[in-house]
Order: sequence, then C-alpha cells, then structure tokens
Amino acid sequence: MSDHRHQKRIKIMQDLFACTFSEENRQICLTEKDPDSTVYKLLHVLDELDAQIQSVAPERPLDQINRVDLAIMRIIVFESEHKDTPKKVLINEAVEMAKEFGSESSSRFVNGVLATLLLPDGFTEEEEKKEEKTPSKEPVEEAAND
Repeated sequence: MSDHRHQKRIKIMQDLFACTFSEENRQICLTEKDPDSTVYKLLHVLDELDAQIQSVAPERPLDQINRVDLAIMRIIVFESEHKDTPKKVLINEAVEMAKEFGSESSSRFVNGVLATLLLPDGFTEEEEKKEEKTPSKEPVEEAAND
C-alpha cells in the first residue's frame, strides 16, 4: 500500500512541473489554480526557492537542472519551510521521487542538494535514528486543491 502523502507529493510535483514548463504555462496556472493550493503558493515563491537551490549548487545553473529534479527540490524546500515534517523524511521522500521520475543520477543530485541545504550541519547518527523513528504527523495538503 502506498503512502497517501507520497501520492499527494507526486501529484503536486507533476502539477508544478507542468506549470513551470514555460512562462505561458505558469501564467495559465496562476489564473486557474486555487489560491489556497500548494502549487499556486509555490508559483509565487519560485524565485526564492530557486535562489536557495542555486546557492548550494552553483556549478549547475537552474536551466541545466533536469526539470523533474527541480520540481522535486522546489516542493521539498517549500514543505521544509511550511510544515513540521522532519527534514530527513523530506530528503528521503525527494530521493524516492527522483528515483521514480528522474534520470539515473537524479537521486544522488537531489540528495546532495537537499542535504546541503536542509541539513547544513550534517546529521549525527543518533539524530538520524530518532528522525527515522518519528513519523510525520503533518499531512500534506490535499492534492485535489492543486
């Protein structure tokens, strides 16, 4: 049985991917999406999210990052700032989505960028075990609104 939060994140990633494929798509989504939806909110802070991602991956300009990988990272960075989901859980979720939808090297790249961005001081082994045992109680926003 698949985790409903995982399925919702996939739906959000697919919607965000479609909405950011071109500037025209972005404008259409901004006029058609529910203002309370996660994708709508993401579209309004893309520049800030992109700046954070770019700050830890300066050798890879955003226009050279796989669009699926970029959508995944944008969602996870956004969720890390707006939900109480443990960062290690978010990184693991991103890696799983990158394995499922990205290229062969996507999971390593996504993991590296997000670990550097979200866990700048690293993780001690004790903290990692604690994070793995603590399930996220924060539900992901309903995908139907996205």
